[in-house]
This record gives sequence, structure tokens and C-alpha cells, in this order.
Amino acid sequence: MRKHWIDNLRWVTVLLVLLYHVFYFYNNKGVFGGIGGFGEYPACPQYQDVIMYILYPWFMPLLFILAGISSRYALQKQSAREWFRSRTRKLLVPGTIGLFVFQWIVGYFNTAVASAANGSSVLPQGVPGFVKYFAWSISGTGPLWFIQVLWLLCIVLLIVRALDRKDKFYNLCGKANIVVIILLGVLFWAGELTLIRNPRPESPDGLLNLYKPLFYMVPFLLGYFVFSHEAVQEKVAKAWIPLLAAAVVAGTVLIITTFGRDNTSPEYLQQPLNCIYGWMACLGLMGWFAARFNTTGRFAGYMTRSSYGIYIVHYLVIASLGYMMKTYTQLPPVAMYLILAVAVFALSPLLYEILHRIPLIRWCVFGEKGKKA
Repeated sequence: MRKHWIDNLRWVTVLLVLLYHVFYFYNNKGVFGGIGGFGEYPACPQYQDVIMYILYPWFMPLLFILAGISSRYALQKQSAREWFRSRTRKLLVPGTIGLFVFQWIVGYFNTAVASAANGSSVLPQGVPGFVKYFAWSISGTGPLWFIQVLWLLCIVLLIVRALDRKDKFYNLCGKANIVVIILLGVLFWAGELTLIRNPRPESPDGLLNLYKPLFYMVPFLLGYFVFSHEAVQEKVAKAWIPLLAAAVVAGTVLIITTFGRDNTSPEYLQQPLNCIYGWMACLGLMGWFAARFNTTGRFAGYMTRSSYGIYIVHYLVIASLGYMMKTYTQLPPVAMYLILAVAVFALSPLLYEILHRIPLIRWCVFGEKGKKA
């Protein structure tokens, strides 16, 4: 029987990613990648940036937990070979070939955004067109780092499964009580400690901090080994109110005491309070959805099918429209936020619906089979 709460929590989290990027794009807290805010902090506090502080500690770890749970269920129905082939098509194809077919357009705007933020062009004058195209394609990775890391973690999972062929460790994890489940947050914190505090210039350090593969391996494997157990899901569901309450308290204290700092920096993410908030939010939301949202309907069914594609295309709307409004208009900030929010929620599904109806494009960009079902 399909667990609709997992589907619902996944697509709701994807929608929150879209909302996050609206505020991230115009943030003035030093978070890498946006075009910049409407003044310098603290003279211009931009309190709307609080959305980033609320969402960032938990929404991507939660998606990796759900991916780990789903991987366990899929591997109960498919052989490891079949599962990995489907994961490669769904994850690696969009994360590589899709860059050169579609995401290069995102990269074009990303380089324009970076040039605007830096005050000078990031690509030297006179660069040949094919070099620009390659640079745009790589720069267009954007949010697709998620599926690239997820594909790598699928390889890790196959190796780990080979070490636990008889499911002894998996079965042991299923006996975890609510105290043990909460204490697993120590692993969440340990994962954050793998980030490099002082990345060396001209080294892979910055890229490792951006992708965080060792950190995201933790929630992914916890999803597979721990949270795929129905008994564990029931325990979290019974405790969803105190878990969410603890997350709200921890998050409130965290935001009040740290607002204004770069909330994506290793120093920020490695704070115990940030890890407590992120972990309790993951547990509380899983418990809440397992207890209250294990149903589906027409809209939920559509979002379950389409949220992955919406995630893949949404940043083009953010980067292009967000850049053009900031660069070429004199709109007040509140208007830019409203227009960008409405646009990303309206145009991303439309863009997905158009692209996934084109056989070759749907395979390259979304990893979907050539023929539309």
C-alpha cells in the first residue's frame, strides 16, 4: 500500500524550495548565489530573509530522508540492477545531459546575476561562443546539485546493502524507540562537522561545502535503514506534536540569536542549536504528515507526479525574471517579491508541462522515458 504522506511531504517540501529561492535570490546576508538585496545589512535588515533561516536547516535533509525511505521500498520490488538503471536515467541524465540541453539557459542568467552582483563580467571579453556555452551549462547546475549528490548516494547505498545482505543492521534499526530516534540527531550534527570551516582558495573545498555529500549521506542512509520501518514511522507519528513544538522553540531561539549571519556557512550550520532545530523539524514534519496527511486527491496526485519536474525547471524562472526586475526596472522590493513568487509557482508547472511533452527533451531534462504515458 502506497504511503501517501511521503509523497505529500515531498511535494510540499519542493514547493517550499521554490519559496526559499524567491527570498534567497534577493538576500543581503551574504548567502552565495543571489543577486543581492536592496541595501547593506544591518542598515537594511530585510526581515523577509527570515524565510531562509526557517527553511534552510531542514528542507534539503528532509528530502534526502524521504529519498532513502523510497529507495528501500523500491528495492523491495526491483532488483538492484533495475533500480540503479532507473535512478541513473532519472537522476544522472538530467544532471549531466540536461545541463547542455536546457540548464545552459539557467547558466546564462546565473553568469549575468554573478556579473551584476560582482559589478564586473565573470566571463572575459572575447571568449568564444562555444566556451561561453560550456560555462553556461556548468553554471546552470544550480539546484540540480541535489540530484547529482543523490545519484552518488545511490552508489553508496548499493555498497552498504552488500555489507548487510541479510538485513541484520536494517532490522536492528527498526527497533529504535523515540528516545533513540531523537538521539540520532547526533549523527546529523556529525554530518555538519564534515564541512570545511576555512576552505582553501583554488581547491575543491568550496565545492565540497556546496554539495555537502558526507552530510547528506547521513539523512539518506537514516531514511533507508531507520525511517523506512513502519514501526518507526508510527512512533514518530505519535510524538509529532512535542517534536514540532521542540523544533519551533529551537528554531525561534536560533533565528533570534543569529539573524544577520550567513545561514549557509559551515560555522553557522555546525552550531548545535542549528542541528537540533534541523533534526527536530525533520522528525516533527514526518510525524505530522504520517499522522494527518496520509491521503491523496486530484491535486496531491498531480503534485506527486510533477513536483520533480517542477523542481528541475523552476530556477530558470527565478534567475531570469529576478535578474531582469532587479537590473532593468525600478519596481519597489515588495512588488519584486510578489511578482517573482507568483511567477515561480505559476510558470514552473507550465514550463514543465510543455517540456515533458517533447519526447527527446523529456528524456534529457527530466530523465523520463521517450513516450509520454
